[in-house]
Amino acid sequence: MFIVLHKEGVVTSILDEAFQATSNFETGESVPITLKTIANKNRKTLLVRCHERLKEHLNIEAFETIFHHDRIFAAYNPTVTDYLPKQIGYVERSFFLKVNKKVSYPTWLMSNHIGGISTEVFLHLGQHLNVNESFDYFLLSLAKRGMGEGLFCYSEPALLNAKPIPVLPSPQASKRELFKFVRQHYKWVWVLFLAWSYSIFERQLSVYSVVRSLFYKRLKTNFELEAIPMTSTKKQVEERSIDVVIPTIGRKTYLYNVLQDLAKQTHLPKNVIIVEQNPNLQAVSELDYIHTVDWPFTIKHTFTHQPGVCNARNIALSQIESEWTFSADDDIRFENDFFDQSFKEIKTGGLAVLNYLCLQPGQEQTYFKSHQTTIFSSGSSMVKSEALKDLTFNTAYEFGFGEDSDFGMQLRQRGYDVVFIPHLKITHLKAPIGGYRTKIEQRWENDEIQPKPSPTIQLLYRTYFTKQQLLGYKLLLFLKLLKANGFKNPVAFKRRFKNQWHQSVLWSLKLKQQ
Repeated sequence: MFIVLHKEGVVTSILDEAFQATSNFETGESVPITLKTIANKNRKTLLVRCHERLKEHLNIEAFETIFHHDRIFAAYNPTVTDYLPKQIGYVERSFFLKVNKKVSYPTWLMSNHIGGISTEVFLHLGQHLNVNESFDYFLLSLAKRGMGEGLFCYSEPALLNAKPIPVLPSPQASKRELFKFVRQHYKWVWVLFLAWSYSIFERQLSVYSVVRSLFYKRLKTNFELEAIPMTSTKKQVEERSIDVVIPTIGRKTYLYNVLQDLAKQTHLPKNVIIVEQNPNLQAVSELDYIHTVDWPFTIKHTFTHQPGVCNARNIALSQIESEWTFSADDDIRFENDFFDQSFKEIKTGGLAVLNYLCLQPGQEQTYFKSHQTTIFSSGSSMVKSEALKDLTFNTAYEFGFGEDSDFGMQLRQRGYDVVFIPHLKITHLKAPIGGYRTKIEQRWENDEIQPKPSPTIQLLYRTYFTKQQLLGYKLLLFLKLLKANGFKNPVAFKRRFKNQWHQSVLWSLKLKQQ
């Protein structure tokens, strides 16, 4: 391990893992250049960069746990100001901006204050690293481009100990640098969108910044990070026991096939928790095969007349016993070694939450790299059960959209990262709706002014987006709806959209209070 101490991006000293100064490398260079120099001469070594005033606050004992495999890029910003201005939210659509600094949280918002990365990343990405950029820009660019390619990026408070942390200078990019960043890391159209957002929400023109951004090209992200093997030292598995959660309604045959796939597993689940719904008050369970077939696992069956997947999954979550929970839909299929292969992925990456590749029949796979994702699917995921303790699906989303995303965000707010696994495939049959499923009438369905967007989507974004992200989403939705309207009478359309948005906000607040 090398600890590179710096002040304002210039290296002041370099320490070895014994916290002793080393004379093998020169000081006085920029941090990116020094990191690359050290990496070129050292394989499989942790590179830590730290502001010199934070030296005494380094939590060295936690480094082994934090950097448990070679593709982790962790940093922590103890200040309230990020390098990129908050206006980056106008163009960024992920849940990675509104960072919970109390826990380990997935984000590409890196900081120059304290952080670490393996020399293996530098060695594999040599041609993609522009070490002549400013220190903060270099860090952000690397994380932004690498995160979708399999670089695991985190805001990690455990990098520093609990002592009072000194107030540090926190440089911020200029408006011109923000436009440059958007030009180099997003599609060209987002530069124009950012300029438009500035004019509408900030009352500022951005002609100069837009023109300057024309001198830059979008940076490539064809990283081959999977060439860096993940061999995590983080032990996540003790018992290998699994409970399977399946809500179902009107899909007797499809559910039977799911149970057959579970029964054929080379590693069998311990319990299968089925919550069967039927709103018909005179109905009884139709799942006779639960009792007539000899299954190699325990089936916990709950029958309820209350429909709703949030309620059903919450009933199931209260019955979990095993170390791991596989959350499934009632119309999926998977291979016989699915759980065995899952545990291999968990061991390799030190994972706690897995989001699987889930495709419909005939649908082609388009992405092949394991990476952090803002998506969470309650119908195709595996979660360490300790993460689910006292966690429930928010019933405000019942019969709407967004309950899966909200649940995934609840996990992230607890410090559990969600990782997409492209190597294990689940086939989602998208079965026809069961015979006794009834259309649910939303409370706002008969309102004279219909809310746009859906109040549940409004609730999701108002909860987990920054103010600028919400405004950017509002503008983008307006443009999409205006285009769908054929650009007819834009003044009247704007007035109507304003009323619909206001109605959506009102209903989202009501949902939040329920």
